[in-house]
Amino acid sequence: MIKEITVVLCLGLAVWAYQATQPPPPKLCDAPGGPPVTAPRIKLRDGRHLSYKENGVPREKAKANIILVHGFASTKHDIMSLTDPIPHVVEELQLYIVSFDRPGYGESDPDPKRTPKSIALDIEELADHLGLGSKFHVMGFSMGGQVVWGCLKYIPHRLAGATLIAPVVNYWWPGFPANLSTEAYYRQIPQEQWVLSVAHHTPWLTYWWNTQKLFPASSVIARKPEIFSRQDLELASLVAEKSKDRPQATPQGEFESLHRDYIVGFGRWEFDPMELENPFPNNEGSIHLWQGDEDVLVPASLQRYIAQRLPWINYHELPGAGHLFPAIPHNFEQILKAPFPGKE
Repeated sequence: MIKEITVVLCLGLAVWAYQATQPPPPKLCDAPGGPPVTAPRIKLRDGRHLSYKENGVPREKAKANIILVHGFASTKHDIMSLTDPIPHVVEELQLYIVSFDRPGYGESDPDPKRTPKSIALDIEELADHLGLGSKFHVMGFSMGGQVVWGCLKYIPHRLAGATLIAPVVNYWWPGFPANLSTEAYYRQIPQEQWVLSVAHHTPWLTYWWNTQKLFPASSVIARKPEIFSRQDLELASLVAEKSKDRPQATPQGEFESLHRDYIVGFGRWEFDPMELENPFPNNEGSIHLWQGDEDVLVPASLQRYIAQRLPWINYHELPGAGHLFPAIPHNFEQILKAPFPGKE
C-alpha cells in the first residue's frame, strides 16, 4: 500500500510540475475573448498577422524608408519605445517611417517558432507589402536593436543602412572572450543573472521562473530601480508620461511577448554577430551602433568589443548616458541623422 501511495504521489507531483511549466495559450487578436484589431495588419508567409503603424512623410514622397523595431515590453506606438519622431528632422530628411508590433506584442500574432531569422524575414515581408523598394533602413532599440543583427545576417541585400540603439547583448555569443562576457554577466543584479541563465540553459522553464513566487524573477519585467542608471531614473517620468495613454504591450499574454524575448534573445543563436561581414564594402550604406557608457542593462564593455571586432560599424558612445537616452530629443535627432551623410 505504501508503495502504491508513493507512486501516486510521485505521478501527481510530476503532473503538477509539468503543468506549472506550461504557459496558458495566448489570447489572440480578433478571436473570441481576445483583444480587438485596431490597426492595419499584413498576413505573413505562415498565416500570422503583423500589425504596423505608418509615420513621417507619405511613402510616395519619401527620400528614405525606415523600419523601426521596438524594444522590450513596448509596441509599434512607442517609436524607439520612448519618444515620437522629431517633426523637423523627419521633414528635412523626407523620411517615411513604419513601426510594427513584434510577434506576440500588441496586435501581431505570436510566433512560437520565433528566431532571429524569422523576425528578419517578417521585416522583409513588411517592406515588400508596403512597397518600400529593393532597399530600406532598419533601426531598433534595446531588444529591437538585437533584432537588427538578424537583419544584417539574413537580409543584408535588402538594407540601405542599419542602426542599433543600445542593442541587447547575448552573453553566450561565442565571439566574446570568456573573461569579458563573464565579468559583464556578473555585473547584472543577481535576480537578472538567474533569469538570463534559465532562458539560455533551460528555456522550457522560463515561464515557470518568471511566474513562480519562490525566487525573484525578472527584474526588467518588474522594472526594479536597480536596473536603471542615474540618467534613466531622471528620464523615467518622461517615458511614463509619453506612454501612459498608449495601448498595452501584452494584451495577448506575457509568454509569447516578454518571456519569448528572453528565450530568443539569450538562447543559442545560429550565428555569431561578430562573424558578420560588412554589408556595404563600397560604402553605399552605413551601420551605426549607439550606446550609453552608464547603461546598467546592456554593458558598454561588450559593445566596445563588438565595435572593435567589426570596424565597419560606426560606434557612438554617449558619456553619462544610460539605457533610455533616445528619450532625449537631441540624442534622437542625432540618431536619425547619422545614416545620412551631411545631415549629422
